[in-house]
Amino acid sequence: MDKYSQLKLSYVMAFPQPRPQAPQLPRNLLRTIDCQQGAVRAVRFNADGNYLLSCGSDKSLKLWSVSRGTLLKTYSGHGYEVLDADGSYDNSQLCSCSSDKTVILWDVATGQVTRKLRGHAGKVNCVQFNEEATVILSGSIDGTVRCWDTRSRRFEPIQVLDEARDSVSSLKVAQHELLTGSVDGRVRRYDLRMGQLHVDFINSPITCVCFSQDGQCTLSSTLDSTVRLLDKSTGEMLGEYTGHKMKGYKLDCCLSSKDTHVLSCSEDGHVYCWDLVEGSLSLKLPVGKAVVQSLSFHPTETCLLTAMEGRVQVWGLEPEETEDDSMAA
Repeated sequence: MDKYSQLKLSYVMAFPQPRPQAPQLPRNLLRTIDCQQGAVRAVRFNADGNYLLSCGSDKSLKLWSVSRGTLLKTYSGHGYEVLDADGSYDNSQLCSCSSDKTVILWDVATGQVTRKLRGHAGKVNCVQFNEEATVILSGSIDGTVRCWDTRSRRFEPIQVLDEARDSVSSLKVAQHELLTGSVDGRVRRYDLRMGQLHVDFINSPITCVCFSQDGQCTLSSTLDSTVRLLDKSTGEMLGEYTGHKMKGYKLDCCLSSKDTHVLSCSEDGHVYCWDLVEGSLSLKLPVGKAVVQSLSFHPTETCLLTAMEGRVQVWGLEPEETEDDSMAA
């Protein structure tokens, strides 16, 4: 062995490889967007995380650049406040739902209404495309989930799921599975391919549900100020996360993009971030003095959106360099 190889070997032995870094959290405020659309009811990343959607109490839906915080388009067509929205995988279409009982399919580029879907008997709380954007699923205070074919000219839903005994507050679609949360305290998982329904009972009204990124777990937040992680296939409780306040508002919860942390809005003006495995509070993010109404985690990066009153905040891992900083460098 030559001297160089010996030196290299001793260097490696003396300096072991650094451990993988602990997952980082988006604790730095990058920008605040004054949406000027009344109270922001929901904020959502699009499929690739480059844009965000804000749903306004002034009946408008707005599309923004995340990196610049600039308004790209306003979508007007609802008759009452907009409560949720989603973007298609190819960024060509949006869907939104409203207290006006309708679901609207939009053309992103033109801002025009492609379809206005009527059929719910009350306000529509939640909406999402399936992965191919061939179907829109909407959940309503009327206790139903309606499935709408985006390509058909028919105005009736292709399917109505009416198992909920109270308002459907939240829904998520992943591949062939649909997850719903209801004020009746039940998390329902529909296997749309097999035609099966799995029900988990949580003894409190549910405000938000979502799948983990790996598809093995479900997360649900409830009005007893608790977020619960359940094993998807068995319904076994894997974790309970508490400390935040959620007593009277329909607030969001989510998982970080790598499933390392559980996040929840809170009525006390903070976002709470817990370690998924340990259940310990990793970060209490001070957003402001009002209720944190909504949140959305970037699909791949450490970036978080929050909504409070009429503003959206963009949070990141590192503070962004200002022009002065880059010029000084």
